[in-house]
Amino acid sequence: MTATDRTMLSKVPLVTLAFWVIKILATTVGETGADYLNFNLGFGLTATSLFTAAMLAGFLWLQLREDRYVAWLYWICVVFLSIVGTLITDNLSDNFGVSLYVTTALFAVALAGTFIAWHRAERTLSIHDITTPARERYYWLAILFTFALGTAAGDLISEQMGLGYTLTGVIIGGLIVLITIGYYAKVLGPVLAFWAAYVMTRPLGASMGDFLTQAPRDGGLGLSTMTISAVFLVIIVVLVAYLTISKIDVERDMAASLEQQPLGSS
Repeated sequence: MTATDRTMLSKVPLVTLAFWVIKILATTVGETGADYLNFNLGFGLTATSLFTAAMLAGFLWLQLREDRYVAWLYWICVVFLSIVGTLITDNLSDNFGVSLYVTTALFAVALAGTFIAWHRAERTLSIHDITTPARERYYWLAILFTFALGTAAGDLISEQMGLGYTLTGVIIGGLIVLITIGYYAKVLGPVLAFWAAYVMTRPLGASMGDFLTQAPRDGGLGLSTMTISAVFLVIIVVLVAYLTISKIDVERDMAASLEQQPLGSS
């Protein structure tokens, strides 16, 4: 890594409780938001996919231009990655008839390949050192595959295996608890624990979204996708506003740098 490569401050937030809450809510919004555009507004799967992919491309372009973590922009990218990751799996399953067993395996291999390439190029997978453009690109690609993998695995367990949304949520929640215990017991390293939990929160949030919005005959509560998406988006906005003001999710050195900047500087 040359001196000019390391020109960015950290581009990702510290992992706090608020981080995981927003992540799960964003995951649920990805599930319910995609369904709302696809079914309620009648966009259809293809048009919904193209629209959200274009929105994601625009926000990621803005994100990659920044030289530091910006809370609202970072989390908008996560929300749209959640939606696009969901739609990639849905397109493969619904439009092309690819089995959920195959898509789960496919995205697991794609995620593993991303990590291998990332580590070979950068010698680290730590999210605390996303300080170069190359590392950030690997980071966002990995996140996209975690959403696609989580969607495929969650649908495989809840629908294809017939376990239902509630039991799937309980199983995934239990796995997250085990990952957390493994981390604090120092059985799992921080990098492995983080990415394992990141993958697992996707089917957890998706199961929660499906449980809330699917018809009672399908094991859900039948609530409106628009209502659930709106409520969860409001909560996300409030939490992101809190993080923006408090800066509790900003690296200490970065916070000091921001405080030293003249008023009005970017």
